Amino acid sequence: MTAPAATHATGGPLLLGVRHHGPGSARAVRAALDAARPAAVLIEGPPEGDALLALAADEAMRPPVALLAHVVDDPGRAAFWPMAEFSPEWVAIRWALDHGARVRFIDLPAAHSLAAAEEPAQEDAGPRVDPIGALAEAAGYDDPERWWEDVVEHRGAVADPRAPFAALAEAMAVLRETYGDGGHPRDLIREAHMRQQLRATTREFGSEVAVVCGAWHVPALAGKFTVAADRALLKGLPKVSTELTWVPWTHRRLARRSGYGAGIASPGWYGHLFAAADRPVERWMTKVAGLLRAEDRQISSAHVIEAVRLAGTLAAMRGRPLPGLAETTDAVRAVMCEGSDVPLGLIQDRLIVGDVLGEVPDAAPAVPLQRDLVRTQRTLRLKPEALERELELDLRKETDAGRSRLLHRLSLLGIGWGEQTRARSTGTFRENWRLRWEPELSVRVAEAGVWGTTVLGAATAKAESEAAAASALGAITALAERCLLAELPDALPVVMRALADRAALDTDVAHLAQALPALARTLRYGDVRGTTTAGLAEVAAGLAERICVGLPPACAALDADGAAEMRTHVDAVHSAIGLLADPAGAGPVGLRERWSAVLGRLASRETVPGVLRGRAVRLLLDDGRIGSEDAARHMGLALSPGTAPADAAAWIEGFVGGASGGGMLLVHDERLRDLVDGWLTSVAPEAFTDVLPLLRRTFAAYEAGVRRTLGELVRRGPAVRTGPGEASAPGFGTALDAARADAVLPLLALLLGPDGPGDTDDPARPVDPRRPADPNGTDELGAPGILDDPNDLVEVGK
Repeated sequence: MTAPAATHATGGPLLLGVRHHGPGSARAVRAALDAARPAAVLIEGPPEGDALLALAADEAMRPPVALLAHVVDDPGRAAFWPMAEFSPEWVAIRWALDHGARVRFIDLPAAHSLAAAEEPAQEDAGPRVDPIGALAEAAGYDDPERWWEDVVEHRGAVADPRAPFAALAEAMAVLRETYGDGGHPRDLIREAHMRQQLRATTREFGSEVAVVCGAWHVPALAGKFTVAADRALLKGLPKVSTELTWVPWTHRRLARRSGYGAGIASPGWYGHLFAAADRPVERWMTKVAGLLRAEDRQISSAHVIEAVRLAGTLAAMRGRPLPGLAETTDAVRAVMCEGSDVPLGLIQDRLIVGDVLGEVPDAAPAVPLQRDLVRTQRTLRLKPEALERELELDLRKETDAGRSRLLHRLSLLGIGWGEQTRARSTGTFRENWRLRWEPELSVRVAEAGVWGTTVLGAATAKAESEAAAASALGAITALAERCLLAELPDALPVVMRALADRAALDTDVAHLAQALPALARTLRYGDVRGTTTAGLAEVAAGLAERICVGLPPACAALDADGAAEMRTHVDAVHSAIGLLADPAGAGPVGLRERWSAVLGRLASRETVPGVLRGRAVRLLLDDGRIGSEDAARHMGLALSPGTAPADAAAWIEGFVGGASGGGMLLVHDERLRDLVDGWLTSVAPEAFTDVLPLLRRTFAAYEAGVRRTLGELVRRGPAVRTGPGEASAPGFGTALDAARADAVLPLLALLLGPDGPGDTDDPARPVDPRRPADPNGTDELGAPGILDDPNDLVEVGK
């Protein structure tokens, strides 16, 4: 193999070996093309993209962009060829289009590359060689990026713009002689195809041809290879049908290895070096200062001046021709960040890497689903952005409701543009989303195109398919919830039929309990969105009835793990039934009454594990179905001497454990506290060690203030009452004074508005089932909506 020449002055084509996404290479390519003025420019890339090259001249095309190739029948098999404004390939394409030169891609066709991607990797390929790293090591550098900056990026103008390419080609020739294919056996096939294309173009245009490719391939294009040998390498390659288009790319994605392995560490910095007309360090420091000022940091022009000086001093001390990224970063850390890496992380994310998102024109080929998505995004004024941002939606507004529907439909299709987060408000009419557009989502859109040509149609078809394939009852109920959130009226009946069929066959109470909460949430959301959920309500009521019948037998004779799991189901069903209205025609006893009767049976059956009995008593107490006297009676029975200590401890865990406010219940109810204290002091020492871990787990969930108050009350001991109306402990009453508690409600109504306490704008605010609405103009809490008489404040004060 001979050392390649970089110029067609010797009669051969002009071979311009570059580093992908290198701004120095891009400037050198532009200078070399201006000097040589070739009639044809060949570029490393898939030949199927030749038809798309003219779009690069469109004003709406703004890099970074990428050529996306995917298999027609399997869009998930895809490959990208990304290009930034500072990519030598992009500079060469724009130069050729601006100067009327023929421009073509010459790499191995995507039809072969994607077909070969399914083949197993060769085991004997050997270690892969990093050419830039090898040259940097030979030059005595331990950082390839720093070596590249010193010899390429910081190199000034030269008399012959082709000379740097000749020097780099000579270095690569030595590497190829030493390492062969460098652990990239498929490069031999790619290079054979490049030579075939180069021969064909040379026959057409003579020596007026320039080739822009990775410097690693230059020796293979300049060497002596026979046509027969190249044809033998290309014979019998697998092939698939492919489609290509342009898609937006991001600087953030350029910072990772993707496509043909040309990832770089600092695309934002490289873009600045390419765009800066002069004084790049000064301009960079000004950008950094602007970013920090926007974050309310006190940065003055003196900081900029001092940082520039320090960067230059560091470069001189390190023997570098100009300050590089390392020097500017060290200077920024010392001068503008006061030695802290916290603001430096922001600079790394926003400037060194960057959040630029490219754009492609509407004329670029796209699947119909992609075009419908773009139209919907424009209608809803929801522009894709590379920078992560928070989006808060108010579902009472038509635009925000449309945005919610779009995001839920895309989520159902597997296009993860948005991730729903916990809303700051407790109302059901608000949603919070975290959005970030990633280039890979273009592949997901292409994959989802098999379901339909519009987002609505594709989401509907996907939901119907999932309903038909789902076997678990919980999966179908979750799908029903997603259909309602995405507002898929055509898919919901199909899902409902599948849900009814599956629910009729499923006899596992645990499965039914897992399914009911999703249905209850779906009904609640449906009320907010104004959608019809009558059929869903019937299914939910049927599930609730079956749970009420089957739960008591299912709770008998469970081990500790089974009882703990069933407790979560009981809590979930209790919350779900609280959201469900009693359906018409359910019989003389309403759904909530049925559920209370079930909890009563669980609380009284000795065959039910203690954690479930205790939990049932607590739920009944919280709902007002039993009084504190009955709760104390149940606790007394559970903590009697005849009860095994482990079972008694489990009952306590069910009653006051977790984050259900059990600690405050013990603080305010002396009888319950005395029962727990008395039982605990009576446990035998040998049994105490067995129940201690369970008790510690129960009480450790309380807040520190609650634990401290309980400790103080226990330390004081039982209070001695001298009269029937005297408090049992300082600061605590003998019982709840309902009249005094209700007196505060009018004032709360005045402060919070006519809707009463809670999220005042929430149309789905729950109603207290223990206090029916007053027909005389008061709300469901028994408080007037507006205080008409100022004297009412006096009454409240009383």
